[in-house]
Amino acid sequence: MATIVHNIGVLVHLDEDANEKELYSTEMAIVTNNNAIERICSSSEAIDEYGREGSDDHTMVDAQGRAVVPGFIDTHTHLLWAGDRSREVAWRHEGKSYIDIAQLGGGIGSTVSATRSAPPDSMMARGVKRMRQALRTGTTHMEAKSGYGLSTESELNLLQMMDDLSRLHGLPSLDITWMGAHDAPPGISINDYTESLLSDQLPSVVEQGIARSMDVFCEPGWFSVDQTSDLLVDGKKHGLALRLHIDEFADGGGGDLAIEHKVQTADHAYHTPIDTRMAMTEAGVNTGYLPGTPYAMGDPFPDMREVIQHGVHFTLATDFNPNCQTLSLPFIGSLMVQRAGLHPMEALMAVTCRAASISPHPSGMDHGVLREGAVANLNILSSPHWESWALQPSHTPVWSTMLEGNLMEHPLT
Repeated sequence: MATIVHNIGVLVHLDEDANEKELYSTEMAIVTNNNAIERICSSSEAIDEYGREGSDDHTMVDAQGRAVVPGFIDTHTHLLWAGDRSREVAWRHEGKSYIDIAQLGGGIGSTVSATRSAPPDSMMARGVKRMRQALRTGTTHMEAKSGYGLSTESELNLLQMMDDLSRLHGLPSLDITWMGAHDAPPGISINDYTESLLSDQLPSVVEQGIARSMDVFCEPGWFSVDQTSDLLVDGKKHGLALRLHIDEFADGGGGDLAIEHKVQTADHAYHTPIDTRMAMTEAGVNTGYLPGTPYAMGDPFPDMREVIQHGVHFTLATDFNPNCQTLSLPFIGSLMVQRAGLHPMEALMAVTCRAASISPHPSGMDHGVLREGAVANLNILSSPHWESWALQPSHTPVWSTMLEGNLMEHPLT
């Protein structure tokens, strides 16, 4: 059944192949059929063809002059975990280190323990709730990592649950990543755990066939450059796309490793030198900035003016995890636009068309843009101004979201 969204004030399509200007600024319409965009035309053309009222074969949606942007794509989330580490913020304020916190029963070990012991039904319920929260703020597609099981059985279970979540109707689509190499589980050295990843966990993940990609936490004190390289080589050999966490706490050489292995994206990269970031772009490696993490940890934001000046290819994502509990890409956009000097269009591209380049839609169709033939994922904002998407950090700027052709209203906007 066709849906026609008409009377759009400003339509931001982000289609580099279009002949029109970047923004359609007069009354526009989008015609969708099933899960795809069938046509983009003027609002008057759509009304002449379909009328102002709906029928049995089509629905008319009046955007009332509101702005329309592509659906948001969150390219870095740790979707499934259990437990509560809220008390750690007080410990950090008391000057305790990461190691101190772990010795007090906090840190990733506490999340692993809680996740392993959580009943599957409760984990699925958490996943559904979190995906609904993301959709509420305009996210139509999410990359989702395992990484809080850290055993073959638990990691496979997390991947299976994410696969089950991906099949539920009315939720963002998922791009599933195995991240068994998140940390070593309690009581096992990083060397021994790396060997078990290579000999047991990675082959089991490949055999299961759910994860599209793999991710490794390459950081001094975690997985070394050599260990990470061994894992990437083996993962690539088995057909997994490659992703990395790099240089979050120090320049550990993760950027050079990302270039060597031509990973899709190397995320965090707060301490990666600018010349390395530029070389990453030249090698086709995306830099994934996760501003929610320095916000939550009280660290400085990256210098985005330098990033823009040197043409670094980058995305923005939430990094949803036990210490960074946000699934709102508009909040992430606000941090970068209102606190780090990033232009709202650069920020929007970083969570739409650029994000799509490192996290494909499971249908194989284009997303993150509004063009004929692309997935019908879009957000009708509450404002006539598209810039509003990144200026309302405390609540959703989205009036309604179209998810694969189905329009979902957000009544509190």
